[in-house]
Amino acid sequence: MPNIATVFKAEITRLARRELRENSEGLKKAVATQRSEIASLKRRVQALEAMVKRLEKSAKADQRRPGTAMPAEASEASDSTGLRFRAKGMAANRKRLGLSAADFGLLVGATGQSIYAWEAEKAKPRPQALAAIAALRGIGKREVEARLASLKG
Repeated sequence: MPNIATVFKAEITRLARRELRENSEGLKKAVATQRSEIASLKRRVQALEAMVKRLEKSAKADQRRPGTAMPAEASEASDSTGLRFRAKGMAANRKRLGLSAADFGLLVGATGQSIYAWEAEKAKPRPQALAAIAALRGIGKREVEARLASLKG
């Protein structure tokens, strides 16, 4: 027959382990959540650092070319418009509307050569042109023809 002291000790140990397990479940979940948040923050920091390096590299390249450096206010304004530019999207919209590059340029206030450069991703439009491009996204061919007629005539 077992000693009562060893039975009590075994029972106390079992209950203590059960309590610890119940109390540590919440902590384990919290730690797992925090680790995943830390990993996502590390990824964001890494992406932002890469973006900073690219911007610094392009700023240095712009400084090497005379007359291409943008003032700080103009660069901030391009970020604050909230408009995104995709060359493929602009080309698809131009084709959807059935416009030549020169006509599309007339509508957005640029030249046909600028349109080709934007579509080839050799250049990016300025904020004013970006707003005009965005305004052309939701209109149809008839509206475009009317606008072109008013601009040409």
